[in-house]
Amino acid sequence: MSSLEKTVIELRQKKKEAIELKQNSENELKQLQSTEKRSTTGLRTIDKKIESEKEDVSDVSDTLNRKNSQLESIQRLISAAEERVNNEKEVIEQIKQEIEFAETPEEKQNAEARLRSLDDHVQELISEIKSRQKTLKKTTDEVSTFDDIKSKITTQIKKQIKTKPSLRSTISTSHQTAAKVVKELERRTKAEERITKTLDLASSKLKEYLAKKAAAAKKAAAAKKAAAAKKAAAAKKAAAAKKAAAAKKAAAAKKAAAAKKAAAAKKAAAAKKTAAKRKPAKKTAAKRKPAKKTAAKRKPAKKTAAKRKPAKKTKR
Repeated sequence: MSSLEKTVIELRQKKKEAIELKQNSENELKQLQSTEKRSTTGLRTIDKKIESEKEDVSDVSDTLNRKNSQLESIQRLISAAEERVNNEKEVIEQIKQEIEFAETPEEKQNAEARLRSLDDHVQELISEIKSRQKTLKKTTDEVSTFDDIKSKITTQIKKQIKTKPSLRSTISTSHQTAAKVVKELERRTKAEERITKTLDLASSKLKEYLAKKAAAAKKAAAAKKAAAAKKAAAAKKAAAAKKAAAAKKAAAAKKAAAAKKAAAAKKAAAAKKTAAKRKPAKKTAAKRKPAKKTAAKRKPAKKTAAKRKPAKKTKR
């Protein structure tokens, strides 16, 4: 019994330890799977982000190319307008000289008309140049902005590409470790099942033993109770028999006493009767001899002796 209880206690402790080890393995496996899942998700997110940023870079590059083309076109237009202004200014100087050396008023008027026309045209070209210069500045700023955007996106792509090997390594390590933990978890699960099976068997035997012991104890208690009841009944019966014997003895004693008393009374009556019969014959003599009267009085003593005889019978 002691050995069986000890075995059950040890098996329960082993089962508790096995469950704890199994739970530790399960928690470790969950952590590894979670890490692998996060890394995988992170890698996919990075890949998607890189693709999206590459598309952004492509769009920015296209826009930048257009802006650069626009910038080059504006610069060419400005250069052409400046060249035309310079040419027009040279013509204006020539016309001024023509006006100065004009021989006739008509030549002078014609030259002045041409000069006014050229001046107006030069002013238009200058206004155009100023407008294009503003556009050039705006486009230059835009090109600079798009260059910065492209540079930032490219830098982000490079950084994200650098994080991919680390994530791949984490995924690989987590997956390999998880596979080992799965095997360890299977081993610990089987160990727990074996211990549980052994514990169930030992517990069943212990339960059966305890049930038999309880039944035996119950049976012994019932037997003890029955014996006590039997003993009490016997004691009660003995007490009743003793009481009956005492009552019988008392009744016998009472009967003997009554018989003795009756015998004594009978004897006394007989003696009295005998004495009564004797008195008339000795009537005169009795008067003359008082002494004999005294002797006659002693006869009751014999009665006492007669009375004692029944007591002897009681003793027998």
